[in-house]
Amino acid sequence: KLYGEKTTLRWPGVTWMNELLNAYEMVYPKLSTHAKGYPTASFLKSIVKVGNINFEGEMDIDTEGSDFIKAKLLDNSVEPIYLQVWGGTNTIARSLKSIEDQYKSTSAWPDIYKKVCNKAIIYAILDQDATYRKYISVNWKDIKVYYNSHQFWCFAYTWKQAVPSAWHKYFEGDFMSKNIILDHGALTALYYSYGDGKKQEGDDEHYHGDPAKIKKTMWGDFNKYDFISEGDSPAFLHLIDVGLDNLEHPEYGGWGGRLMKSAENPLRWEDGDAVAELNPFTQKTDQSYPQTRWVEAIQLDFAARADWCTKDYKNANHPPEVLVKKKHLIVKPGQTYKINVNTKDPDNNKVTLSFWQYVEAGSSIEKLKIFTTGNEAKVTVPPTVKTGDTFHIIAEGKDNGVPSLTRYQRIILVVQ
Repeated sequence: KLYGEKTTLRWPGVTWMNELLNAYEMVYPKLSTHAKGYPTASFLKSIVKVGNINFEGEMDIDTEGSDFIKAKLLDNSVEPIYLQVWGGTNTIARSLKSIEDQYKSTSAWPDIYKKVCNKAIIYAILDQDATYRKYISVNWKDIKVYYNSHQFWCFAYTWKQAVPSAWHKYFEGDFMSKNIILDHGALTALYYSYGDGKKQEGDDEHYHGDPAKIKKTMWGDFNKYDFISEGDSPAFLHLIDVGLDNLEHPEYGGWGGRLMKSAENPLRWEDGDAVAELNPFTQKTDQSYPQTRWVEAIQLDFAARADWCTKDYKNANHPPEVLVKKKHLIVKPGQTYKINVNTKDPDNNKVTLSFWQYVEAGSSIEKLKIFTTGNEAKVTVPPTVKTGDTFHIIAEGKDNGVPSLTRYQRIILVVQ
């Protein structure tokens, strides 16, 4: 509907990733000194695979990409495999179909099916082809699915509409150019933005870099270096541990948004009206706000990592730690409890703590009374709460480095 009927593909080819990985290799010596876990460029190159790309929804043939996913799902590791869908699910579907074809007629099938379903977690940004609906949901009903169809818009083309105007500055050209794109090394220099003069070869719909075409677009008026879209990023942001304990509990909410278990399928978590939150800027419920509430901290974190590409450790900022001994408290109606939190900062920056109730993440909408003094919060539970009610308190630590970085701890109160 958006682009009309297509009979040919937009085709940037299959080697465009190499340019990015070559640039990553150039910044890796600096970047890797700032945090553990950054893989080498050679390792990343070794695991880049081409999947099912013949056309939208094609899942008829095994490909290098589908074989790679298949091998991961069948190996002996018990760790979950997060299958992030930044387009269609067809390569994932092909890997599952290949497993089914190989094992369904054998005695090993029940164990294979259980193993795959226990490991695979699909995080999908929209259904961008029909292979999940037509194949995966029918034949692999026990695979966990996280489905984001509304919250990602604050990081997509509609960010001007979804993000409160007070936070637009973190997406506008002045911030993006100074803090991320320009003078931050080879990798972020390749980041696409409005009016940057760039054009991806083979993609006739990548008009965004043309300065003559960035006014009066369907998404609004834009200026040079303005953010275009990262609509798929919430799937990756869900995996970043910032202290919110959301990885195994998508219903808790975090940098990848907040999803609720489906009433029809207990293995599917969704967004939409059921998890819409009060947007304090508009005072209205907002389907995007479970993701939007974190955009300031996310963009500043992005800026810090851009700094890491060119700066020595001592000249860059790094996130603080927020530490709490008891993250689950059993409480009683009408009682007051103390929560003590400690903070550490690797750069010896000052860390300011705040405590706030994440109302929508709890099972009760009643409001706690929270009084904060330094690193201590006194929390009074309303006398009207019921046994089994849960309340989520977020301890948020923000340092005074440049750019300012934020980390969290979640404390859950359970009424008995």
